[in-house]
Amino acid sequence: MNVWVRVNGGGPTGQAGAIVLGIARALQAKNPNLHEALSDGGYLTRDGRMVERKKYGYKKARKSFQFSKR
Repeated sequence: MNVWVRVNGGGPTGQAGAIVLGIARALQAKNPNLHEALSDGGYLTRDGRMVERKKYGYKKARKSFQFSKR
């Protein structure tokens, strides 16, 4: 099977993960018998980690401004 992929956005690692997930879902749609093998390998699970938003009162998402006692 030949596969041509075009991806937009994100970084190289995120794009690679999206390609793997897309190919795994396509293989599963073509052959439902592969579902167990693909899910055992973790290929059908989307990586749900996203960038944590910046909160007001903080410099970044979790980093606070420098604290001075005096």
